[in-house]
Amino acid sequence: MLETVKYLIGSRGAGGFGSKSTAEEVTETCPNLRSTTAIITGATSGIGAETARVLAKRGARLVIPARNLKAAAEAKARIVSEFPNSEIVIMALDLSSLSSVRKFVLDFESLDLPLNLLINNAGRFTHHHAISEDGIEMTFATNYLGHFLLTKLLLNKMMETAKQSGVQGRIVNVSSSINGWFSGDMIRYLGQISRSKSQYDATRAYALSKLANVLHTKELARRLKEMGANVTVNCVHPGIVRTRLTREREGFITDLVFFLASKLLKTIPQAASTTCYVATHPRLENVSGKYFADCNETWTSKLGSDSIEASKLWIASETMVSEIKKGLETYTNRPTERK
Repeated sequence: MLETVKYLIGSRGAGGFGSKSTAEEVTETCPNLRSTTAIITGATSGIGAETARVLAKRGARLVIPARNLKAAAEAKARIVSEFPNSEIVIMALDLSSLSSVRKFVLDFESLDLPLNLLINNAGRFTHHHAISEDGIEMTFATNYLGHFLLTKLLLNKMMETAKQSGVQGRIVNVSSSINGWFSGDMIRYLGQISRSKSQYDATRAYALSKLANVLHTKELARRLKEMGANVTVNCVHPGIVRTRLTREREGFITDLVFFLASKLLKTIPQAASTTCYVATHPRLENVSGKYFADCNETWTSKLGSDSIEASKLWIASETMVSEIKKGLETYTNRPTERK
């Protein structure tokens, strides 16, 4: 009850900000970002668009990957109309396609740009069951596996940039508190919903993908520390906000739920604040592997804190992105345990 009251009144935590803080507010004291290059997925609308707008205001060069290049051009135009000196590069990327991720990375590397920030923000919630071209359930493929491969392929560039510039690189994974709604065997459930829609539940599939974002953060932070890389990774819960994420669930029920929950909803500038805070604030130098909400470090779910689960997911993910068919056979066709 106390935490709910703090949330409703926007009480500021140890980080100096709270649920009512905006992205512009939390970046007011950040260093000038004119020497910073940031890749932001899902930056054509909603929280990602506001994140891009605010980082552009602070001087960052933006790379906006998008499946819909027209929407990306419109997002760029909006930012440039407000900040004419903005430098924004639009590139094609479909996160549900591993071949598209690989092509994006090759195209980005050909630009010979540095990379200081990687914000894995894109997400989808789909009511209808679908399978990616790589044979993976679409929500998991888009929200997690595409970002896993993207991060893996860009990591050397980030480490190289950090070494040359002396400025610590940062990776931000945008998750959701819904990650705590998932329980059970992650890989087995992924296998079930990747083979058949009979076991598919849209909310559980979304929770699985968001839990995977949290565990990815935990394991990647451990590996970065082990490598001695001057790059950090943290995970954020942006808060509850009505964005285009719910576009496939429009209707009376959705409208009613959001109306009744309106006092708990954040505005988009408020929802983008934690991402921008974790991406830019000097206070978070050398902070890695943590989970943030309302611009303050907080606890994730029990499963999201499990280092063994994080390691298992990493191993499975490495297999899935390298040999997708073999990976599915190896990790999702395990026999069900007898009770």
